[in-house]
Amino acid sequence: MSTAETEVDVRRTPGLVPVTETMRTVEREPGAAPAGPPAAAPPPSRPVAAFWRLLGSELGLTFRRPRNQVMLAVLASVPLLIGIGLRIAAGDEAVGGLIGAVAGNSLMLTFVSFSFLVLLLMPVSVAVVGGDSVAGEAGAGTLRYLLAAPAGRTRLLAVKYLNAVLFAYAVTIVVALSALVTGLVLFPVGPVTLLSGSTVSVAEGLLRILVTVGYVGAGMAALAAIAVALSTFTEVSIGAIAATMVLVIVAQVIRAIPQLDFLAPYLLPTWWTRFDAVLRSPIDLAALGQGLLVFGAYIGLFCSIAWARFTGKDITS
Repeated sequence: MSTAETEVDVRRTPGLVPVTETMRTVEREPGAAPAGPPAAAPPPSRPVAAFWRLLGSELGLTFRRPRNQVMLAVLASVPLLIGIGLRIAAGDEAVGGLIGAVAGNSLMLTFVSFSFLVLLLMPVSVAVVGGDSVAGEAGAGTLRYLLAAPAGRTRLLAVKYLNAVLFAYAVTIVVALSALVTGLVLFPVGPVTLLSGSTVSVAEGLLRILVTVGYVGAGMAALAAIAVALSTFTEVSIGAIAATMVLVIVAQVIRAIPQLDFLAPYLLPTWWTRFDAVLRSPIDLAALGQGLLVFGAYIGLFCSIAWARFTGKDITS
């Protein structure tokens, strides 16, 4: 083929360059590297590293949100108010019962604070974060962008739930620390008198508080699973939050009806107050173990519901 014919062919097919000409052009360029095998594609990002980066970002957003900070501050203030109230009530009179127990030892204020908060204010805080986890993203129109990252639906749901669990434990720790510091300031420190009448040392009392934090945190993690599951069914976060709290309140009402006592063992709030097993000598491990099994069953059930709904959901927002 002549040179003229070659130029005609090139003009007839604009944008297409013969391979031979391309190779010659590369060879004519000074300093060009010789042709070799194609460069290997860059390795994909590690799924584990991506998971932790996504979780870190989610935790940062959760704990920097003013609404959540206010809830933590309110929860921290309640043990302080309880401690001040009990201190005033104790006064100079000889008292017994709850006031006497707290006035006699500062560590008891932690258990009293959990008794007040575990049935209402702590569930509200956990429900807000859990209910907003998926529905909040959908309502803001950012959910589909998160899935296009690509984060993957299962990974994103796991991050959302783990974020709610960590916030639930943060709520529990805040209550425990506030009550412990308030008790140490307002009441004497000494051996702890248990419900069984025996006493334990301060170190063992602190250990029992640590066990209580772990148990109550697990109970709040079970509630977080319910909130996240409900969050996958709506694009309005307040709906998921309200639905979670309605379930909690209905469970409390059922527990208050003697004719429905047979349902109590299946209700989540029934087991939240079983942390009093640590106030017995020895610790009632059977009661704690049974409560943890119930929490695990709730977590498994509602996480499965959340996964089935979220992975099969048509994301439009």
